[in-house]
Amino acid sequence: MAHEWLYLGIFLMLALAVPALALIIAGLLSPKKPNTIKNSTYECGMETVGSSWIQFKVQYYIYGLVFLIFDVETVLLYPWAVAYNRVSLFGTLEAVLFVLILTGGLWYVWRKGVLEWA
Repeated sequence: MAHEWLYLGIFLMLALAVPALALIIAGLLSPKKPNTIKNSTYECGMETVGSSWIQFKVQYYIYGLVFLIFDVETVLLYPWAVAYNRVSLFGTLEAVLFVLILTGGLWYVWRKGVLEWA
């Protein structure tokens, strides 16, 4: 039993050490010649005029998150749809419950007006 945990510990130490070692070696070997041009803000090849901090409406982010949630959940339904003829009644009821939860979430964000562009 102790050997199994030893393998896991070694694996975790290597999983942390390899990327850290790669970053340390890259930091030591990379050239360091900073100047004002390299340290300036680069945005689409044009010099920034004024403040480069722009406030976006939070609705863009909420709309993106809602899309991401429903997109990922749709992808999770794909294996169920492919194996539909081999799924038991319990599996079918779980999928229906899952779709009902998604429908409830969609109804909620629709009612809150998240999907409307003003």
